[in-house]
Amino acid sequence: MRRLLAIAAVTSLSLSVTACAGANPLSSGTSDSSGGSSQAHPQVPVGSIDQFRVTEHASFDEGWAMSFLPGTDHLLISERGGSLQLRDQGSGEVVEVGGVPEVHHAGQAGMHDVIPGPDFETDGTVYLSWVRDHELGAQGVVGRATLDVDKASLSGLEVIWEQDPTSGDGHFSLRMLIQEENLFVTSGDRQKFDPAQDRQTNLGAVLRLTLDGDPAPGNPWADEGGKAAELWTIGHRNPLGIAEDKAGNLWVSEMGPRGGDELNLLVEGENYGWPDASMGVHYDGSPIPDHTPGDGFRAPAEYWAPSISPGSLAIYRGGLFPGWENSALLGGLSGQRLVRVQIDGGEAQTVEQWDAGERVRAVAEAPDGAVWILEDGDGGRLLELRPA
Repeated sequence: MRRLLAIAAVTSLSLSVTACAGANPLSSGTSDSSGGSSQAHPQVPVGSIDQFRVTEHASFDEGWAMSFLPGTDHLLISERGGSLQLRDQGSGEVVEVGGVPEVHHAGQAGMHDVIPGPDFETDGTVYLSWVRDHELGAQGVVGRATLDVDKASLSGLEVIWEQDPTSGDGHFSLRMLIQEENLFVTSGDRQKFDPAQDRQTNLGAVLRLTLDGDPAPGNPWADEGGKAAELWTIGHRNPLGIAEDKAGNLWVSEMGPRGGDELNLLVEGENYGWPDASMGVHYDGSPIPDHTPGDGFRAPAEYWAPSISPGSLAIYRGGLFPGWENSALLGGLSGQRLVRVQIDGGEAQTVEQWDAGERVRAVAEAPDGAVWILEDGDGGRLLELRPA
């Protein structure tokens, strides 16, 4: 088993802030010269900022997701190459978890999300998502297993949900969230565009399942049967973050095309437009119709053009950072930043963003209210952020 020792270095990270005005992002405006939307996205001047106190704890290869395990002093981290790593937050020791499934590791495929079950403290159940080989190309799946923290080992692993397989190695998404008796799973369009508007596939959608992986009763298209019975919302491109706010609303962060990254409030039965509407353009520069009132699609609550490439989403609940309660925290990949978005009901407004100097793959809130970020790629650092 691989073992890593915590790195005791403590550094200060200088951060720059940009804020966005609270106007409706679909107000009329001029074109975005960076290849984003033809709608204006008002900005306010860069303001003054404080510095975080940043502690570097360890490094991981292709870190993808992380979850603090309730009732323990451990952090569970997935590495896209196919590993799960268990970090003892007291000693800093990192141990590789045994019993993980074999993954298809190529492009964006590999080991993906990992979250504790609702009764983890008593039964040790965890949910994990990964990509496996399939005769039609590659297939995302969700599994359930029991994690023995003391032995750092999974047992009883079973696949409970399957994403429609297809060719290519992109846009799997596969982020998960448990709310009461429901398991929500984000499913990307696999870079195929049209499936996001097809209710007879489970691609380009957010799914609402039971904790056993079956379609949840009462889903909006249950009467259509087949894959439609799994769907909660459709019209998504590559939703790589999902989180719950203090009112119980669900939010999804989504990578757009060239420009047009989104933060969306999930509303049962809504269509979020992809690929027929976006606040960005295609990578070759060809246009996509903007979201406009009355177009039949639900527009994003907040969007980014130029892109920040949000690879994760957390909603802050703690009190360590004054004024941050109910803020969405997004990690930017191409943007190499941490972004704070204030949520108020169904409205969302970017209020601060900090240059992290590296691609940020995952963001999580610790039980004590500290913010932890995981950098992308080989040797990506695990960093703890606290007020200076």
